[in-house]
Amino acid sequence: MKNVDEKTVAGFGDEWSRFQQDELTEGELLTLFEQYFGVFPFRDLPEGAKGADFGCGSGRWAKLVAPKVGSLACLDASADALAVARTNLAGLANVTFHHASVSDAPIEDGSLDFAYSLGVLHHVPDTEGAIAEIAKKIKPGGLFLVYLYYALDGRPAWYQELWKASDIARRRIAKLPHGARYALSQALAASVYWPLARSARALDRVGVLPPSWPLAYYRDRSFYTMRTDALDRFGTRLEKRYTKQQVSEMLTKAGFTDLRFSEGMPRWVCVARKP
Repeated sequence: MKNVDEKTVAGFGDEWSRFQQDELTEGELLTLFEQYFGVFPFRDLPEGAKGADFGCGSGRWAKLVAPKVGSLACLDASADALAVARTNLAGLANVTFHHASVSDAPIEDGSLDFAYSLGVLHHVPDTEGAIAEIAKKIKPGGLFLVYLYYALDGRPAWYQELWKASDIARRRIAKLPHGARYALSQALAASVYWPLARSARALDRVGVLPPSWPLAYYRDRSFYTMRTDALDRFGTRLEKRYTKQQVSEMLTKAGFTDLRFSEGMPRWVCVARKP
């Protein structure tokens, strides 16, 4: 496959095989969905809209998108992840599955009314090229929703230094065998994610939560989500981060206009239109 890091793909296959999202409650799934798709104007899609999920993983987003549209193609470079998605989306007749990377997508150019790729393109060797490939598949007037890890834009210096330390740990853990990286990620979920997130929730309830409290995003998330994201964060070999300006530049270079960024976390989530 083109534009993939094979070891990163294998890691995601392991992740989604372990965390098939079957323990995620409907309420939490809907909350997460709104955080990503809140800026996406479903109302602007034509009747019977044709779309694609580039990097579908477990299929958790497709589960909620597919009932709203005419057809949805789910693509993933990991055969293991795609097998999980097939199981989770078995009851949806308008979904098709493709074992393919973004650059090998078996989708005709100019055929999609919309596409989305959430938490995927910062894990491929050529992010800008991947965005350009997706742009080719979208019709004039079509929509693209993307989520790319932010480069800690606006965070204080101490926060960025703390992240750098965690990234050193990630680079080391991600090189370990799958079993070892899973075990260490779960230990981090229990010893770091859980206490910091629940402390953030307690502080938030009394109105004294500092704006840059580490892992405050997880204050109302389940431990299952923390465990999933800890493996996602520390078990992934290839990770890149972008400023809001860089995301805007890549989308604009690919031909997209009318960029609209989500104001909340996670960052950066942006919807754009192909003119």
